[in-house]
Amino acid sequence: MTDERTVGPGRPPVRKKSPAKRSAILAAATAMFFELGYERTSVDAIAASAGVGKQTVYGHFGDKEGLFLAVVEAVRQDQEVAADPGMPDTGDPLADLTAAGESILDGVLSPSISALHRLTIAELPHHPELQRMWRDETAKPGRDDLIAAYLRACDAKGLLKVPDPALVTRQLTFLVVAEGRVATLQGTEPLSADDRHRIAAEAADLIVRACRP
Repeated sequence: MTDERTVGPGRPPVRKKSPAKRSAILAAATAMFFELGYERTSVDAIAASAGVGKQTVYGHFGDKEGLFLAVVEAVRQDQEVAADPGMPDTGDPLADLTAAGESILDGVLSPSISALHRLTIAELPHHPELQRMWRDETAKPGRDDLIAAYLRACDAKGLLKVPDPALVTRQLTFLVVAEGRVATLQGTEPLSADDRHRIAAEAADLIVRACRP
């Protein structure tokens, strides 16, 4: 349990924190930040929703900003665990890159990631460190490494001409992500399976035609 007598805003967190309480606080904070935004969400309301004291929130996260950043990181980690970074290899670059694009869209347009993206974009002026997070958001090492490796193999086989696989991977990713977010109004409207396939196929077609030997 947390000793709540020695914690508060600006004071160092104490030891022996309860993992269960931390999880409850994160869950409550995630729901409230997504629904109300950063400014309209209070630590008192989060504590009440989590069933803990306000000082327990401070003991685990230091202050409201620390809790907000912890929510951002927790949602991103959960999405990375749930994501399937697989890369098909049928010998048809257009089909394989289309499938990869659909997988990318599944991740960035998931309800939690879409809500997180909208929330953090609004908070960028107040939390500059989030700029780096979203700049790197489309560069998932597992997924991007697999796509780059696939493109490198296509280059070696003569299927495509790809002198810089990492660059082409980023180009594919940004094409898919940008189009997907515009089509869904930043994740506020659903994207049908047909539209998801179309967006991925159009991006893959551009890449394949640009890299044709």
